[in-house]
Amino acid sequence: MEQALRALRRGAARVVLGAGGHGPTRDICPPWGCRPLAAGPGPSPGAQLPAAASQGEAEAGGDARRPPRPRVGPDPRRQRGIEGCERGPRRAAGAGQEGWRWLGGEVPKARRRLEGLPVERTRGSEILFGIAPCAMALSQSRRDLFRLFLKEGAGAQRLVTSEFVLQASARGVPVHRVRRRELDALCRGRVHQGVCLEASPLRFKSLEEAEEPELGGEEGPNRQLVWLVLEQIQDPMNLGALLRSAYFLGVDRVVTSQRDSCPLTPTVSKASSGAMEVFDVYSTDDLRSFLKAKAAEGWEVLGTVSKPEEVENVPVISCSEFRWNKPIIIVIGNEGDGLSLETQLLCHRMLAIPPGRALHPGIESLNVSVATGILLHSICSQKLRQ
Repeated sequence: MEQALRALRRGAARVVLGAGGHGPTRDICPPWGCRPLAAGPGPSPGAQLPAAASQGEAEAGGDARRPPRPRVGPDPRRQRGIEGCERGPRRAAGAGQEGWRWLGGEVPKARRRLEGLPVERTRGSEILFGIAPCAMALSQSRRDLFRLFLKEGAGAQRLVTSEFVLQASARGVPVHRVRRRELDALCRGRVHQGVCLEASPLRFKSLEEAEEPELGGEEGPNRQLVWLVLEQIQDPMNLGALLRSAYFLGVDRVVTSQRDSCPLTPTVSKASSGAMEVFDVYSTDDLRSFLKAKAAEGWEVLGTVSKPEEVENVPVISCSEFRWNKPIIIVIGNEGDGLSLETQLLCHRMLAIPPGRALHPGIESLNVSVATGILLHSICSQKLRQ
């Protein structure tokens, strides 16, 4: 018992010594965790003993009442204005590592360092992250651009960095070289690839802003056009993947419902690999009226379903059997519930993807972005052949 107490006291002494200014100090808690002491007269806030040591001394009936040793030298935590920290099992959002909760205002050191940059954060701006989204945003004129942040000492990315500097200079965008931890703070721990861009947000376009070339021209009503309509897609990763596939495979327009749908965020742009920066996305607040109007104009409305046996009153065919000779709209439903019943009843036909084997119960569907890519390839390849 006495040997265990001596070991714990030596560990406590080492912690106090390390925090007291006699050696390199880091914002790291001891293995047993730490908590701020109450304010008021007495020893420095950083001087504390581990809970296990205090408990052991109380049980031994000896030194439990002895005051803690005074700290020698300046208190680095007090100098930085931090009362203490608490380490917990939470993980930092998107960072994949153990999180830290700052009790003295909960402001990470990296974020405090960003406050010293020459220009303050522009009100209403957002932070794009990743090479492709930032490069596409710089090459277009769809956003207002405020600042470009590049990781200092890029090394292997020197060519990419120089291209970004040239693009930013051409647009008159200030460039700041910052450390990786500052970039992590800017994009909240997401994968930035050494590049962040402060810019104004992108908004959905209203259908009133859209041009209407669809049934004009020499081909008339037989012109092959395909629109993708999204009903309440809520996951930004799914929305970004959908936009990337739609852009790559030649979809003419993407329309999403305004209610309960994911907005056009930097995460969507990253998941789309920058396609969101060059591809207009429209929205409507009345999806059913929109589908009825397009059907009256001669468009064929195609729904999608993962379980054909659950569909009533609407014919279901395999996507490989579908042939088209008029403009079409493909309607994709929500990740969890699929198309609503009201939307299904507005469809002329439903498309399904036939599985390649007998499926185990519980693994009977595809991710919405993967399923949409398969459907679009099956349909758009007919357009390419003709």
